[in-house]
Amino acid sequence: MSKPRTLGELRQSPWSEPPLRGRTVSQEMRGNALRKLERNDPLFPGIVGYEDTIVPQIINALLAQHDFILLGLRGQAKSRLLRQLVSFLDDEIPILAGSEVNDDPFTPISKYGHELVQECGDATPVDWLTREHRYVEKLATPDVTIADIIGDVDPIKAARGGHLLSDELTMHYGLLPRANRGIFTINELPDLSGKIQVGLFNIMQEGDVQIKGYPVRLPLDLKLAFTANPEDYTARGKIVTPLKDRIGAEIVTHYPATIELGMAITQQEAWVDRAAKAIRIPDFINEVVEAIAFEARCDKRVDKHSGVSQRLPISVLESAVSNAERRAVLIHEQEVIPRINDIYAALPSITGKLELEYEGELQGSESIARDLIRRAAGRVFSERLGDADVGPIVAWFDNGGALKISGDERSATCLEGFTVVPGLLDLVHRLQLAPPSDPPTAVAGCELVLEGLAAEKRISRSDELGYSRAKPERPTPPFSHGLDFA
Repeated sequence: MSKPRTLGELRQSPWSEPPLRGRTVSQEMRGNALRKLERNDPLFPGIVGYEDTIVPQIINALLAQHDFILLGLRGQAKSRLLRQLVSFLDDEIPILAGSEVNDDPFTPISKYGHELVQECGDATPVDWLTREHRYVEKLATPDVTIADIIGDVDPIKAARGGHLLSDELTMHYGLLPRANRGIFTINELPDLSGKIQVGLFNIMQEGDVQIKGYPVRLPLDLKLAFTANPEDYTARGKIVTPLKDRIGAEIVTHYPATIELGMAITQQEAWVDRAAKAIRIPDFINEVVEAIAFEARCDKRVDKHSGVSQRLPISVLESAVSNAERRAVLIHEQEVIPRINDIYAALPSITGKLELEYEGELQGSESIARDLIRRAAGRVFSERLGDADVGPIVAWFDNGGALKISGDERSATCLEGFTVVPGLLDLVHRLQLAPPSDPPTAVAGCELVLEGLAAEKRISRSDELGYSRAKPERPTPPFSHGLDFA
C-alpha cells in the first residue's frame, strides 16, 4: 500500500483518525514502550548492567510521559541510552513538504504551514519523516547561543521575500523548533549558560519564544532528555532551579556493579577481533583488565568526583591485544595470546584516563597505573588460589632465585624459564589457568601467579631485575617516632 502524498489522501488514511491523529510524541513513545513490554522485546539492546536499575526508571519516565535527565559520571553509557530512544518512535510520520519545523499536516504550527494548507487545500504535498531523522542531539558548550537553540531573524530571508523583520517567515529556526515532533537531547546540560536554560524551560512549559524581541508562539511537540555529570554542578556550571523543577525524572546512572558485568561490557565494546592472526584471550586476562578499573575506582589517590570511565578497561584490552599481536608478528607465532606483560605495555591507555588527587599527583600517573595493574592481578590471583600451596615457589625466590622474562620472548622460551621455578607450572595447571597442552596460555598463567605473589609482597618485581626475593621491611630506627632521616 502506497503512502499518502497529499493532504487529501492523508484524510482518507488511518492517520486521519485517533489514535494516530493528534497524538503527541510522548503518547507515541508511551504506546510503543507498552507494546515492547507486552512482546518482551529488547528495550535497550547492547546496554549491559542496567537491566534492573536504569532501564526500568527510563521506561517509567516514558510511561509517565516525563522529560528526564541522566545524571552520572563519564563512561556510563548516558549518550548511548539517549540515542536508543528513537526505537520508541514510529517508523515514519507525515509532515508538510518543505516545512522546517516538521508541521503536522492536520495542525500546522508555522506560518509557512498555515499558508501552504490555505493555498493548496487537499492538494497540499505531504512528506514522510523517518524515526532516525526525528532525533536531534546537541553537545552543550559555553559558546552555544540562544540563536543556535531557538533561532534568529534572517535578514537575507526578509530582503529576498520582501517581509518585515517581525514576520515569522524571516525567522531562521534553531535546533529546538527543527526537532518538533521528535526527540531533542542535550549532552552535558550544566555547560549551557543560564539564559539558554531559561529559554529551554520556557519552551517546555509555555511554548512561548521570543526571537530578537518578536513574540512567536510555537507550541512545539517534543520529548526532551538531557545528560549531566555531577562534577559539572561544582566545576563548570549548574542547572538552573526552574529547569530542574520542570524535568520530570532525574535518573542516576552507575558503573558496573560486578567484575563480570564489566567484563561483559568490555568484551562487547573492545575491538579485539583482528583479521591478521587468530586471537585468544584467557579469561583471567579479561578479569585482570576489568579489575584495574575496579581498583582505580576505590583508590584514594584517584579523584572520585571525576570517576573512572568504562572506556579504561576497553582501551587497556585493545592495547594489550595489540602488543600481543605485535609480538606474534615479530616472533612468527600463529596465535595472539595476551599476557600480564602485555597489560603493562598498555600503560598509556590507563594514565590518560585517571584524574588524580594531590597524593596521586606526587606519585605520578605511571607509578599509580603500575600499582593498579599489580593489585588487579593480585585480586584475580587470590580469588583463584583457594587453599593451594605456594610455599615452594616463594621459598625458591627466598633462597636467592631470580627470574626475568622478556615481554617479546617466544612462548616456548618463556615456558622453559618458568619451569626453573619449582611448583610454578603445577600450580598453573592445578588452578586451571591453562591445560598442559596449551603452552602459550600457561605462560600467561605463570605471569599471573608471579604477579599475584608480588602484589602480596611475598616476592619482589621490578622492570630491571624481574622477579626476585621479597625485600625486607626497613625497621623503624629507635626514638625516631616513625620519621626516617636517612
